[in-house]
Amino acid sequence: MCTLLLAHRADPEYPLVIAANRDELYERPTLRAAFWDDASDVLGGRDGVAGGTWLGVHRDGRWAALTNVREPDRHDPRAPSRGALVRDFLTAPGAGARSPADYLAAVAPRAHAYNGFNLVVGRAGDELWYLSNRDDRSPRPVAPGVHGVSNAVLNTPWPKVRSGREELTRALAGPRPLEPEHLLTLLHDRRRAADDDLPRTGVPLAIERELSALFIATPRYGTRCSTVVLVDRRGRARFVERATDPTTPPHAADVRREFTLARPS
Repeated sequence: MCTLLLAHRADPEYPLVIAANRDELYERPTLRAAFWDDASDVLGGRDGVAGGTWLGVHRDGRWAALTNVREPDRHDPRAPSRGALVRDFLTAPGAGARSPADYLAAVAPRAHAYNGFNLVVGRAGDELWYLSNRDDRSPRPVAPGVHGVSNAVLNTPWPKVRSGREELTRALAGPRPLEPEHLLTLLHDRRRAADDDLPRTGVPLAIERELSALFIATPRYGTRCSTVVLVDRRGRARFVERATDPTTPPHAADVRREFTLARPS
């Protein structure tokens, strides 16, 4: 996933709002969002190569998401899959009893083994924690508010992160109920940043321009799906995934799931 926008306890009606785009090579095998065969309480898409995920939600309210850090000169093809970090928070034995802070504390000592990542883990309407292996590598709590992360550390003000946070803030102030379609429209913004606003991440300028939009479309790489998660104050969750890449049949139906969070006793 390459852009994650979230509202964490920023709205009295919706303690959790997620709007996220997953950007990836079109050729990489991917499974669309579903409740998993091997973990029936977990909902999310799945990487068809390594079995992990970029975004997943558990019926008990746990959720996690990950973005990669863009650093072409440091990529190690032998590193373990970063998607396992999301998967393991949701599925590892005893994971339901482990707090987000404890999980990230266990990940931190081995974070250096992975290529660059940003990992956000939490419980809907409760605590939220963040870890990157490209800043101080220490887990830290995320304060209530509207946040964004792309391919640099949390809330780095890249143009698409700034605009995404602004649009999400406006959506929260708009008409109720909050509708997934509004957030999907936000995620499909193809506007590119001006050259003066572009980050410098080590890729050629032409590619930096292409990657500056919230919604990316290049011949081999781009936004493969957009996902919205809304959890209201009664614990009712709505999950919508819209496939957007050329490998998906035209007019493929959105994945839509609604359920009530089953809080652990």
